Amino acid sequence: MTVRDDDLLTRITVDPRVMAGKPVIKGTRITVELILELLASGMKPEEIAEDYQISIEDIRAALLYAAKTLGREEIVAV
Repeated sequence: MTVRDDDLLTRITVDPRVMAGKPVIKGTRITVELILELLASGMKPEEIAEDYQISIEDIRAALLYAAKTLGREEIVAV
């Protein structure tokens, strides 16, 4: 992980009192999950940033957080 990655990840916080402990953009109630769903639905990062009043860096942080989290999961064949 680069220093830049560390900086991005500080934008994500997990607090059991906020959104039931889901990872969110720090200072908001916008979950990493929501950002991923919006991107998957075809919204552009710029649209999300404008609609939810967050930065492109926040969106990059959410993507990095998701990638790092998934990278720690054990893959089970179905």
